[in-house]
This record gives sequence, structure tokens and C-alpha cells, in this order.
Amino acid sequence: MPIATVNPATGETLKTFDELGPEELERRLALAETAFAQYRTTSFSHRAELLNRAADLLDQDQPDIARTMTTEMGKPIAAARAEAAKCAKAMRWYAERAEELLAPEQPSAADLKDSGASRASVRYRPLGPVLAVMPWNFPLWQVVRFAAPALMAGNVGLLKHASNVPQTALYLEDLFQRAGFPDGCFQTLLVGSGAVEGILRDRRVAAATLTGSERAGRSVAAVAGDEVKKTVLELGGSDPFVVMPSADVERAARTAVTARAQNNGQSCIAAKRFIVHAEVHDAFCERFTAGMRALSVGDPMRETTDVGPLASEQGRADLEALVDDALRLGAVAQCGARRPEKRPRGWYYEPTVLTGVSDSMRIHREEAFGPVAAVYRVAGLDEAVTVANDTPFGLSSNVWTRDDGEVERFVRDLEAGGVYFNGMTASHPALPFGGVKRSGYGRELSGHGIREFCNVTTVWHGPEPDDVNAPVE
Repeated sequence: MPIATVNPATGETLKTFDELGPEELERRLALAETAFAQYRTTSFSHRAELLNRAADLLDQDQPDIARTMTTEMGKPIAAARAEAAKCAKAMRWYAERAEELLAPEQPSAADLKDSGASRASVRYRPLGPVLAVMPWNFPLWQVVRFAAPALMAGNVGLLKHASNVPQTALYLEDLFQRAGFPDGCFQTLLVGSGAVEGILRDRRVAAATLTGSERAGRSVAAVAGDEVKKTVLELGGSDPFVVMPSADVERAARTAVTARAQNNGQSCIAAKRFIVHAEVHDAFCERFTAGMRALSVGDPMRETTDVGPLASEQGRADLEALVDDALRLGAVAQCGARRPEKRPRGWYYEPTVLTGVSDSMRIHREEAFGPVAAVYRVAGLDEAVTVANDTPFGLSSNVWTRDDGEVERFVRDLEAGGVYFNGMTASHPALPFGGVKRSGYGRELSGHGIREFCNVTTVWHGPEPDDVNAPVE
């Protein structure tokens, strides 16, 4: 795939970029190694000063970088501004809390009994240059939620961003440079996916994090495993959105529209499979379909647009294939299931609700990356859990119920990295984020995330020698 900005609202190629050559790539890897040797010794207060400065600059740049993101991948402009604002808040969150999150741990004397130690501690030390392979759907946030904790921990970053968001990728490098981070602390590598293996195998790269497809995750994990290097993977998701009889159906349906259509439906943690109890199925579907049908599809630069184009022509073709397969096998389109007639250019697809979805359909097993909702009717809690877990993915989940007993059952039985009740999944710096099964492993954000790329070091001190100068009693 060429490294280029292609406007998904028009299909027009606006700017192309040359891939880094071997000599320049070598220079940048050497620079990362040199930068880490110095940067790892800096204080938390100094790192926080730099990261807060980056947050201030990002706030100032918000209108411009929002337009860049919208131009490159098609998200509505209001959502792009919100993404930039969220990134600045996350930077400040880690700047304020990193020192506490990585504070040395001191086992008690009782815990150390029989260890032979007079005292001991656990320290969190940075690993080194970390390769970040990032996707296009949240081109700023996905990077910042790695970069902010990694830089505060004393690591340095090497970004291999998606090839269709090169201007956003270059902006990130420039942002950290303008904030005053030492040269080489955060670098954007304009390379294709074929270069990732060589970079990851380089002795100077300590670890890797990837957010993206299962195929990309398998590839990176295989190379990292061969090299015995730490990885964190956040892969696909087909999150369930369960609605039980005790739910506030009106509010659940309104939230379901946002949960499915946010970011033009292109979000790993978007609710994609709507599993609704038979008692409230029809009422929910009526409201949900009306909400999806009412969304404004159009130019993502317009403030009133709810849903812009999909990020690529291939992405739309893949989504269409899933919908066509479901319709052929008996699903019913309550709305959408087509390209909008008023948008002959660009990669648009109407918000779609499919009912009568069954496990014979591809959309039951595969991730629908666009504004298409698959709705299931279930008879009770047990069936809801079975359908929710009948997926290779396990990123997050949403449950609508006001029954405390049901809450405990869903927490116990849902196979996912998160269970969100009476609301929609959203990432926040204070909460760990990640999945199970084929949605990946490891965690981003919170204290769990910042420690992923640390050397958890045991510091042990032997018995103290007798003090020969001690007074004799």
C-alpha cells in the first residue's frame, strides 16, 4: 500500500510520501538508542514538564490536526476535535500520575520473612525503544495512549503508523519535538508493513505494541516471540450489546446508535452485535432503527454530519460483502444496506440494522468495520451469554440491566476485557484497556498500561553486618 493521503470523501489522492530508505532508517534506529541512554535517566518532573507542554501545544493545534485527521480517514470533524482534546487530557493525566504509578514497592518485614533479605524493593525501569504499529481509525488517540505512558516511564517511541494517515503521523513526531523532548525520543518511521519485521528484529528495539487486525497481530507476535521481545496487542472486536427486560429501553436504544455509529462505525470497541431479550426486542429494534435511520450521512467536514465515509474503498467492499452474505442467508435490513444515492463519490455506506441474524452468517463470526448492526433475539440470560461469547473476539462488552443478580452473572461469564453496564464502552486513562481471546493480550492505559513496558526489577539486600561499634549492654 503506498504511503499517501487519499481523501475518502472524494477518493482523491492529495499527497504521496516516499518510504524511508535503509540509510535513513538506520540513522533513526541509532538515534533512538542514543536518546534512550540519556532520556531514561531524566526525572519524572522533567518528563512531566515536557508532556504537559505537548498537551498545551496539542490544544492550540486542535483545529488544524482535526482537519488533517478528517481529510485522511473521514471521521466527522467534531469527532476529530474531540479526539485531539482527549489526547491532551490523557497526556496531562499521565504527567500528573506517572511517578506515583511507578513508585518503588516496599514489601513488609513480615512478607520478607525467610527470604534472607534485610530489605527489598520492586522498581519499575524503562525497557528501551518501543515500536508502535498503529491503525488509522483513531490516528491520534491510538498513538497517544501508548506514547504518553511510555515516555513518562522513560522509554522512547518508534511509530510505524498506517500508510493512509502519514500527515497525522508526521504531526505527532513534530509535536513531541516542539514540546522539547530530546531528539530521538519519539520518531515517525514512514515505512510500509514489509519493513516491520526487520525493525522489530533489530537489537536496539526492546518491545512492540500493535493495535490493528488479527492478521497484523499474529505477524508481529510471531516475530517478537522468535526474538523473545515483549508485545502488547489490541486487535479486533465484535462487542456484544446485551439488552435485558429490566433495562431502560429508550436510553439503551439511543446509546446503541452512538455505540454502533461512532467514528463512522470503524472502532474496535464499537458495539456490533445487539443481543436483545425477546420481551423487549421489538421495542428496542423500533427505536434503534429509527435512530440509525435519522443519522446524517455526508461531508465529514460539515459540523452537522454524523457519519462520514469509510476510510477506504476496500473497507466498504468488505462491509458490503458481509451484509450481502447476511441478507442472502435470511437476515432482514430494517434500514440501510446500501450506498447512499446522493453520494456518488467517496466511500460512503448507509447506517444499517440487520435483524434475524444467525450463526450461519459471516457477520456472526467476522468483525463488521462500519455502521452495520447485527441484532439477535434471545429468550433469556443463558442464551444471551452464549451468543455474546460465540465469537473469536473478546475486547469489551455492554450490558443493559437493572438486576443485581444479572450484573454478577454477566461479570462472571462474559469473555471480554471489559463489561460496561448501562452505558457504552469507552477508553479512559484511569481504566485498563485490552481484550482476551483473539482480541489480543496485555493492557493499555491506567497503571497496568504504563507498567507493560517496564523492567519489573527486584532489588534485594542481604543481612546487615553486625555493627562493631555498637555499645555493649
